[in-house]
This record gives sequence, C-alpha cells and structure tokens, in this order.
Amino acid sequence: MAQIAFIGLGNMGGPMAANLVKAGHKVIGFDLVQASLDQAKADGVTIAGTAPASVKDADVVITMLPAGRHVVSVWSDVVPHVTKGALMIDCGRRMRSQAMPRCSRSTRRSPAASAAPRARR
Repeated sequence: MAQIAFIGLGNMGGPMAANLVKAGHKVIGFDLVQASLDQAKADGVTIAGTAPASVKDADVVITMLPAGRHVVSVWSDVVPHVTKGALMIDCGRRMRSQAMPRCSRSTRRSPAASAAPRARR
C-alpha cells in the first residue's frame, strides 16, 4: 500500500485520512490544530511534527486546507521535501485560479500535481 502524507486533518481531512488508514495505507498527517491531531492519531494516522516532515518518503501528498492562500503557503513549504515523482493532490474548495497556478509553478520537482475540488452545493 501507499505511504500518504495528509496535511489538513480538520472536519473534511480528518475523516478522509482515517478512511485511508482503514484501507491499509500508511498515513502521515499534519495539522495546526491539536484537537485535529489528537483525533487523527486515535484514528491510526501517524502524526508528523511539521508539514515538510509529513511528506518525507510519501508516494502521495494530499492537502485539505481552508483557503487558496493556505495551499500556496503549505505547498511552498513542502515541495522541496517531496519525493521526486510523488503525486500531489489538493482537495480544498476554493477558486482554482488563486492557488493552482502558483502551486503548479512550485511543483517542477513533482510534476504530477492535481486539484480535486469538492462539488459545490
């Protein structure tokens, strides 16, 4: 199974990471909120001390963050630490025009990057 870094373990990301653990993947997670980290740990997610530490040796990097500016900030921090060829996926809901062009420019090390926005209701 894959080693997956999951950054953003809140209301949406936490359950997604827990499901990946249940499916047999090794999930290394990071969040700024201690309660989210505690719940993720209880769900079987291995907790990293920093976002860059979470992506070390990951086959897949998933972010679920609240706004485009957070995505740009996190991707800027983690891309230098991502394994070459790792798949990077952003699942947050925001205007793609804000975050993805900047993130795409920063992913030359890991060109397999994608946005997977949630459906609008």
